[in-house]
Amino acid sequence: MTTLRPPPLTLLDRYHGQEPRTLYSTTVTVTGGDARHGRASGAARSDDGQLAVELRLPTSLGGPGGGTNPEQLFAAGYAACFHGALSLLAARAAIPIAGARVDVTVDFSRDPMDGLFVLSARTLVHLPGVHRAVGEELVRNTERFCPYTKMARQGIVNIVALAAPRDTGES
Repeated sequence: MTTLRPPPLTLLDRYHGQEPRTLYSTTVTVTGGDARHGRASGAARSDDGQLAVELRLPTSLGGPGGGTNPEQLFAAGYAACFHGALSLLAARAAIPIAGARVDVTVDFSRDPMDGLFVLSARTLVHLPGVHRAVGEELVRNTERFCPYTKMARQGIVNIVALAAPRDTGES
């Protein structure tokens, strides 16, 4: 049995360089399923096979439910990353946060600017037993450190491109 341990505090060491240095990379592929629509009936699979979920449109959007959706996946990633960053910073500061919990709510909404869609997120951090002033400072520091929070605030480098056709009849 493998003993699970938190990552090393060396992840807090600052990096100095001209370009981002990739520490980990993954690819998730979504296919369309029966409705030929990834959001409504798709499947999401990671390149290492560890993530394999059926995607379903939630009932509030007119779908059948019964599967996960992009907002849940984003909220899970955001909450996990924030909790991890919070844990690292708390460990460095010797602040015990054994009962810590991070709730991330993601809203899929209509965008009043263009009439299309927009995401918003709210993060609520629970730190039972931690003095409020200490907790507020820890949360503010985590907000500056967590890459998901930085992405939500500053944007993300995102390159969208059409893949080259393969010899499978694609055109």
